[in-house]
Amino acid sequence: IVMTNLPSVDSIAYDNDDHHEIFSIIWLDTNVHQKENQHTKQKLRSIINHVKTFQDREECKQYIEHRSKDDRIVLIVNSQLGQEVVPSIHKRPQVLAIYGCFDKFQSYYTVDSGQSHCYWARRTGFSIEADHKNQMNMSEPQLIKMFTTSGDAGKSITRINGQFVFFQSLIDCIIRLKTNEEDKRELLSCLKNGYRDNYPELTKLDEFQKDYTPGKVLWWYTRDSFFYQTLNAALRKQNIHMTFLYRSFLVDLRSQLEQNHCKELVRVYRSQLMSINEVNSLKQNIGQIVSTISFLSTSKEKEIIDCYIGDRTQKIDLERIRLTIDADPKMASTKSFADISVFSNFPVESEILFMPGSIFRANSVNDGHDNVWKIKMSLCSDDEHDLKGVLDDMKKQNGVEEMSLWTLGKLLWAMGKLKLAEYYYHRLLRENCI
Repeated sequence: IVMTNLPSVDSIAYDNDDHHEIFSIIWLDTNVHQKENQHTKQKLRSIINHVKTFQDREECKQYIEHRSKDDRIVLIVNSQLGQEVVPSIHKRPQVLAIYGCFDKFQSYYTVDSGQSHCYWARRTGFSIEADHKNQMNMSEPQLIKMFTTSGDAGKSITRINGQFVFFQSLIDCIIRLKTNEEDKRELLSCLKNGYRDNYPELTKLDEFQKDYTPGKVLWWYTRDSFFYQTLNAALRKQNIHMTFLYRSFLVDLRSQLEQNHCKELVRVYRSQLMSINEVNSLKQNIGQIVSTISFLSTSKEKEIIDCYIGDRTQKIDLERIRLTIDADPKMASTKSFADISVFSNFPVESEILFMPGSIFRANSVNDGHDNVWKIKMSLCSDDEHDLKGVLDDMKKQNGVEEMSLWTLGKLLWAMGKLKLAEYYYHRLLRENCI
């Protein structure tokens, strides 16, 4: 009876369109399905795996409007449909860039040049590939979240602090769950389905399946491949089941960062984009804590991260940010950080990598004269914030031993994710019956 009544994880834990990355391409064109465009579609998938096509502008608009705020969309649209759809969607936070494709250059339509992130190009001359690396480095969403620790800030702060506590507890629980080969096979099956017909990534997946070892985890993490894209997307979009399936690799990453933990204080840098609301929120809460919800990549070399900021004279919808972080290893009692250059595919980037859930204090926010905000932060220990007692209590409730699916289900139930909690209870029963 238990086996026949298992809830479907597909409707609970996976995206319905097998979209396991942050970035996607939407192609709106009445002729998009013509045979001549199939090669272009394959080329686009080699840049961004998830490509969704539309012929109807209303269907396309509705799809964009219902995407998560954590998604990042590159829109390709032909000239006629561009005039009809671009004005209503180009300022949505999910829309990272818009490329108009047409056979001859013409001044048929422009958006407000002060806010434009549109690029008009010939059909055969997309600059998407050249643009995407900077877009990927600068525009990944939900990298840090602010958690105000003062006690008189109202219900919204209580809710945000609750998110912080549950996220910290959830990552702790998932990493401590026993791993098994069946879950790894499920992860690989899920990824192969998501990358079907994307032969370069399928080749990397086959290589990963055959050759992966825990000692190579940082090499895989820094490689331009599915591994980085899908792991961090699962964390940033808080896709709990994908994070659950990735847990053995999270353990490997944590182990490598602990083994190679920085021994001395380091100053590191990162460039990214933020909304003006996020910047103002930080300005109004100097001294409060922020926490990463995924791995945080930084560099010891300011010149390297400045390359990702792009043309500072070009106006864009988001704010350019340079983070400066002082990290003292004495503060990293539970969340390690390490110089991973020796393991990296890109050693010249002098990368310092921080674990998900690392906690920082916002020290200052200044508007520079070069169209780049300067934000300074410092790494905090778990003892430095007002939520330590709550976290300690939850850890005591979870226990110090290896976690179980029962513990995960209890935590998800407390988070209000009842269907997902039910799924893991059923999964526990199924595993005990096998």
